[in-house]
Amino acid sequence: MSANFTIQRAIASDAQEVAVMVGELLAEIMNTIGIQVFNFDLAETTSRLQDFLNREKYFVFVARGGIGDPAGFIALYESYALYAEGAFGTIPELYVRPEYRTNGLGLRLVSQAKSFGASRGWTRLEVTTPPLPQFDRALAFYEREGFAISGGRKLKVSL
Repeated sequence: MSANFTIQRAIASDAQEVAVMVGELLAEIMNTIGIQVFNFDLAETTSRLQDFLNREKYFVFVARGGIGDPAGFIALYESYALYAEGAFGTIPELYVRPEYRTNGLGLRLVSQAKSFGASRGWTRLEVTTPPLPQFDRALAFYEREGFAISGGRKLKVSL
């Protein structure tokens, strides 16, 4: 039951534990789609996350079980857009380890993100899920939590 978990804002000393879970998330995505789309390096990711956390460019909340083991996390960053009427938050990563799924922990992490965003005066939270049938459960989860499809497709170009 998710009541046995605590959720706290991550600090730089939590970076390696979170980075390990990022690696698990990326591996799960690549296994699901069957394509190598991420180049994950634990040391680089840990260092990058420490920097982001120290400079408050990235906000992470970690869920821990009764003995302190990390069970999942949600990451956020602040964005600005005229269409969003000011500052808003984006969720680039949300991950709950498989053994802790279906117990409300994802809901608690999203609720924490909503509360944090409201405290910062954000007008909204945005999240992107791949438009593939393999991610229909993720889409349904976000829709149950009040997210609505806003159209468009996420595109990128390397610089």
